[in-house]
Amino acid sequence: MAEKPVVLVGRKLAPAVEARLERDYAPRLNPDDRLYDSDELIALAEGAMAILPCHTEHLSAAVIARLPESVRAIVNYSVGVDHVDLEAAKAKGLVVTNTPDVLSAATAEIALLLMLGAARRASEGDRLVRGGGWRDWSPSFMVGTQMTGKRLGIVGMGRVGQLVARRARAFEMEIHYHNRRPLAPEQAGHATYHASLEDLLPHCDFLSLHCPATPESRGLMNRARLSLLPPGAILVNTARGAVVDDEALIDAVESGHLAAVGLDVFNNEPDINPKYRELQNGFYLPHIGSATRETRIAMGNRALDNLDAIVRGEVPRDRVA
Repeated sequence: MAEKPVVLVGRKLAPAVEARLERDYAPRLNPDDRLYDSDELIALAEGAMAILPCHTEHLSAAVIARLPESVRAIVNYSVGVDHVDLEAAKAKGLVVTNTPDVLSAATAEIALLLMLGAARRASEGDRLVRGGGWRDWSPSFMVGTQMTGKRLGIVGMGRVGQLVARRARAFEMEIHYHNRRPLAPEQAGHATYHASLEDLLPHCDFLSLHCPATPESRGLMNRARLSLLPPGAILVNTARGAVVDDEALIDAVESGHLAAVGLDVFNNEPDINPKYRELQNGFYLPHIGSATRETRIAMGNRALDNLDAIVRGEVPRDRVA
């Protein structure tokens, strides 16, 4: 019987996913869920035919250059691949895959949670109740922003963006979007397309970011673009922290130009810009957009489907490099 291929697994995965790995492969699991540094990752990859990393493992060009020759594939447990230097992977002849589709619904749920939490001052209210600061009620107490009937702008009308738009219509929101190209009316749900981000922003009482992090989108929401949002707008981000200029966003909230922000992703997470913690009208989550039992299992199975295809000599359906 041929030996099972060795797979280095970056983080602790759902039991069902690890059971499948142990059935079909010789996995090097991470039972302590410890984040490996680059040297550890390279050493542990010796003899492995594939690495199954999460977005927390940064596979830079320097790391990829040092990977053992046995490694043939990087099978990501994530839809975003900004943690992998794709050009370096291509140059080394590595196959790189991701896990689209399966986390779209869970991430869309979090985007709506961020909108509601930021608009209705959920963090402030929670602190008042827990800290004993809730003493009275009055018509002016904890007044926030209503979502119903407002204009929602979506940057990146892909799988997640379309699901957010569909769910936002239950709040009778008017949907506007910017994408690289317009979608068919039935696919976009007859939302209004804007050919440029600058054209979109003045129409957004709420703005939800769903674009990938690329060199071109880094710092996409900068000071000039934030100024184009209407006064009192609310920005939420479930994409990647890199698409936002932190200092510009914090200044826009502190100045009162933005009423609030809702963020699930940050630059340099978890060591985020400390000024975010000082904002009373920020509603934050620790990058849990895909954190449901159903989605985490589906992500693992999608990654392993890609790995199975590579082992069979086929082109995996989610190949990105």
